[in-house]
Amino acid sequence: MSEHTPRLRAPVSERDHIQGPSVAKVTLLEYGDYQCPYCGEAYGIVKKVQEKFGGDLRFVFRNFPLTEVHPYAEVGAEIAESAAAQGKFWEMHDYIYEHQQNLMKSDFFVDYADKRLGLDANRMRQEIASHAHLPRIREDFSTGVRSGVNGTPTFFINELRHNDDYEFETLVAAIESAMKPAKSEKPASTASRNRAAPKKTLRVK
Repeated sequence: MSEHTPRLRAPVSERDHIQGPSVAKVTLLEYGDYQCPYCGEAYGIVKKVQEKFGGDLRFVFRNFPLTEVHPYAEVGAEIAESAAAQGKFWEMHDYIYEHQQNLMKSDFFVDYADKRLGLDANRMRQEIASHAHLPRIREDFSTGVRSGVNGTPTFFINELRHNDDYEFETLVAAIESAMKPAKSEKPASTASRNRAAPKKTLRVK
């Protein structure tokens, strides 16, 4: 990647939604919008990428709702974050992407949380209505802007923005490249170092 490739300005931390071990060889981070059709396509691709790499890959998701073009993206993020507050982020994240056409009906997802995930539906409704999780969503968005995100989905691989497409083969190749050890210059031989080092002269007082 070019030395001018934008870097992630907010490192992955305990506040993030993370799948995969902290010792994974590569971290793939996505800034996503729940109403974005391209993010919907990327969702399935990321699943396949995760299956391929297993424990060698850590996946992180951050919210980047483009509210001017996707009016229900923010409420999608609020639904997911409300489920996260009860320990079921990834289950809701997946369900929203699999049912994007229903984002205009928040109760569709709350009913799923109630009947299938065993969450407190009344608590979710209250949190969504009061925008309890909006500060976190906007914090994600802000870190994305500072990191050079201007559309969705945007991926980062080990803190460097992935500037290519997000097709399965492309992502796999980029991740495999990131797994390779960085090339370093060979250390100079002992003879070369001796030739290069100036001789010390003893001075007699």
